Amino acid sequence: MIVPRMAGLPKGACLLAGVAGLLLPSCDGVEGDQHSGEERRASAADFPKAERPIAPTVSTRYSSEEARDRVNEAKDIMDRAGIIPGMTVADIGAGEGYYTVRLAQRVGRNGRVLAQDIMPEVTEALGRRITREHWDNVSVTLGTADDPNLPPASFDRIFMVHMYHEIEEPYAFLWNLRPAIKKDGEVVVVDSLRSTDQHGTPPKLLICEFSSVGYRLIEIMPRPAAGGYMARFRLAGARPDPAAIRPCALVTE
Repeated sequence: MIVPRMAGLPKGACLLAGVAGLLLPSCDGVEGDQHSGEERRASAADFPKAERPIAPTVSTRYSSEEARDRVNEAKDIMDRAGIIPGMTVADIGAGEGYYTVRLAQRVGRNGRVLAQDIMPEVTEALGRRITREHWDNVSVTLGTADDPNLPPASFDRIFMVHMYHEIEEPYAFLWNLRPAIKKDGEVVVVDSLRSTDQHGTPPKLLICEFSSVGYRLIEIMPRPAAGGYMARFRLAGARPDPAAIRPCALVTE
C-alpha cells in the first residue's frame, strides 16, 4: 500500500485523505525502502528522496513499433489524451521516438513536439531520425534526472510513457515540470501495473507522488494495449515549497 508520510502525528496514528476518490491511509513514522543509489544531485538536495526503488534504464525500447501499432497503442492513448492539430506537446523519456513521431503527425504543421531524454546518445540518435524522416515540427532536447528543462507555460500535454519508474528524483522532477504546463494543460502517464523495481508504477504510488507536488488526478483507466494503464493529471493550486513536500512511503499493514 502507498501512503503519504504526514508530519506532526504520533507513530501509528493515521488519517484518511481523499485523493481523486481514493482513500489513502496516511501515517507518520512509518519508514519505507529508500533508493540507495549514487550520491544525489545538488539541485535535488532540497527535495525528499524517493522512498521506493528506482528502476534502472535497461533499454530505450518498450516494444517494437510494429507490435505497438498493431494494437493501435499510440492512437488510443492520443485519442484519450485529446491530442488535436495545433497543440504543443512534450514527449519525456522519448527514447527512439515511437510517440514523438506519432504525436508530430497528429498535431500537424501548426503544432509542435519537444522530445526529451536524459541520455545524450539517445537524443543524438533521435535527432538523426527526426532529420532523416523530415519531422520539421519536432525539436529534441536533453534533460536531467531531476529537471526536464522545458520552456515555461508551453505545453498543452506532456507525455511520460513507460518511464516514470526510472525517474531518480520524482519530487524534484515533478516540481520542475510544473512551470512548463499551460493553464489547462495535462500530464499523461502510461505505465505498467508492476512495482517500480520491475519497471512499472503502482497507480496509488503514482497518484500519491503527483499529489504531493500539487497535481490533481483527472482520470485513470486500464489500457492493456499500452501495457498497463493511463493516468491524466492537471495542476492543482500553487507549487509547494520543496521542504513542505511529503514523500510517499511503501508500507505494510
